[in-house]
Amino acid sequence: MYQKVLVVLGFVILGAGAIALFGWIIMALWNWLMPDIFGLKEISYWQAWGLFLLSSLLFKGMGSEESSKPSDRRRKRRIKRYIRQTGEDVAREDRE
Repeated sequence: MYQKVLVVLGFVILGAGAIALFGWIIMALWNWLMPDIFGLKEISYWQAWGLFLLSSLLFKGMGSEESSKPSDRRRKRRIKRYIRQTGEDVAREDRE
């Protein structure tokens, strides 16, 4: 029992460290690239996390792929099917 508690505690500490490192990496990349390229100000650690959360909401949305609406999944399948067929048609024309 004691060993399981230590393993869980180790994973919690490791996870917290990984999360902290991720925020630091975002901050370091921003502060390294953005001021030189675009002339923007440097950001703090918590601003980096805010930037990450905002970009996640804007680009990924609130839900995961599994929780998307059935109509969205059908539309994505249709688009993939169309792209696949178009690619096959182009390949046939190249062979001729």
